[in-house]
Amino acid sequence: MIKLKSSDYKIYSKFIENLAKKLTKLYYSKLNKPFTVSNKLSGKGYDPVTSADKAFEKFIRAEIQKKFPNHQVIGEEFGSKKSNSDFSWVIDPIDGTRSFVIGNPTWSNLISLNFKGTPILGLANFPILKKYYFNSSNKSSYVFENGKKKIIKVNTKATFSNMKMSAAFHGGLSLKQQKKIPQILKKMQFPCADALSYSHFAEGKVDVVLQCSNKIWDIHPLIPIIKAAGGIVTTWKNQDAIKGGNIICSSNKTIHKKLLKILKPVAK
Repeated sequence: MIKLKSSDYKIYSKFIENLAKKLTKLYYSKLNKPFTVSNKLSGKGYDPVTSADKAFEKFIRAEIQKKFPNHQVIGEEFGSKKSNSDFSWVIDPIDGTRSFVIGNPTWSNLISLNFKGTPILGLANFPILKKYYFNSSNKSSYVFENGKKKIIKVNTKATFSNMKMSAAFHGGLSLKQQKKIPQILKKMQFPCADALSYSHFAEGKVDVVLQCSNKIWDIHPLIPIIKAAGGIVTTWKNQDAIKGGNIICSSNKTIHKKLLKILKPVAK
């Protein structure tokens, strides 16, 4: 497990906390207005991007450039800025752009700081909900809401029979494949709400999150928050979630192991 010095964690977690506040302020001062929408997959599907996605990413890149000019940056909308630094920032300027487009409040700004490719700090900022989630080390995750910072932990006492599962396939599983995992379909009793589901998992409000088709910027910022809150996060094949893909988070090893076994017929 990669660890930083506590003094380094302090510098970077202070930066991401300040950034969360600035992003919410930016939204209400400049971006809470009509926006343009275009489809990145025109004619082949639907993957919306808005003028707000681009404005958020430009702002985040500018803030990183000011404070850490040497660091690498990977963003969903503007690609990679490479350097020799061991540090890289991974940005999803609006996670849940579909929610943003139709006015659902569950969209967020997702940002991770990676060291040698491993996510070590994450931020999930929800401007409409006026709260953000982050970790300040590999052992401490927090939610900041109503002016107060509260430490968060997953619900380790959940069992397979009473667990709360939030799940969505995002078009990643055919009906034929879904029929191979009836136990999962039966357990999908709680709505999936973009990165808010992963954040609620870290907070102990749901016990499992299961999703298809995560890109690296969808999951990197959430990995360190989940792990520092005591959660387990892997792919459906029980590989490191760092490459994205089909992701599962569980609040304890017993549940995780059982769900991986059930998912085996459709794991890819």
